[in-house]
Amino acid sequence: MSRVKFKIGRVRVGSGEPFIIAGPCAVESEKTAFKTAEQIALISQDFGIPFIYKSSHTKANRLSGKSFSTIGFTKALNILAKVKEKYGLPILTDVHSVDEVPVVAEIVDCLQIPAFLCRQTELVQTAAATGLPINIKKGQFMAAEDMAEIANKARMVGNNKVILTERGTTFGYHDLVVDFRSLIIMAQSGYPVVFDCTHSVQKPGAAGGSSGGAPEYILPLAKAAAAIGVDGLFIETHPNPAKAKSDRECQLPLASLNRFVHEITLIWNNG
Repeated sequence: MSRVKFKIGRVRVGSGEPFIIAGPCAVESEKTAFKTAEQIALISQDFGIPFIYKSSHTKANRLSGKSFSTIGFTKALNILAKVKEKYGLPILTDVHSVDEVPVVAEIVDCLQIPAFLCRQTELVQTAAATGLPINIKKGQFMAAEDMAEIANKARMVGNNKVILTERGTTFGYHDLVVDFRSLIIMAQSGYPVVFDCTHSVQKPGAAGGSSGGAPEYILPLAKAAAAIGVDGLFIETHPNPAKAKSDRECQLPLASLNRFVHEITLIWNNG
């Protein structure tokens, strides 16, 4: 299949120009969202790399019933809308049910299908039917070869604006591993491919009721993906990961984002 190309806001996807999807794991507060978005906008301008702002309005997949879920569906979406207006960044967030889709689609520029829901045909096709670009996370249980079938569900309802995102594969209990062949295999489908370098270092359930992580591997794995030639990178970043309400052990400190982008652009610019 020929290469699929489209735009998310002003960001060209599949065109050979790399981009970065970045932001906090979850919408926690307007202050945290604005602080992160401001830094992302500055880094985007400094390096000439287009960014898409991401943050989940709700964390629906939790190990413990005591874990943080949301500050409120409507409140979180309103904050994302303000980020878009204030900083001019395209917005990406998740949808977890068909009922959420039309509401979220009014706010964002790209709808994301979470990894654990990637095989849910009705959800994928309802999201695709909005006409918005769709970022489908590859399930931790999915073979790379099978992801083209998932993307083609969107094509069946007239939308081929699909990104396939690698975020690691289950490796025994409480761990994930990255098979970098997946990036090449998924790219052969013709759909743009993104590497999620923060969820890929997650250790699901390893922190006793919540997920742990190995953040020291974020940059090395991202470098490997950049060298392979992915269309973009996905990275969760937070002003203070230790106090984040979710995924605190696998988010990049916001203060480290500039260095991260510098290291990655050295590869992209010499590729």
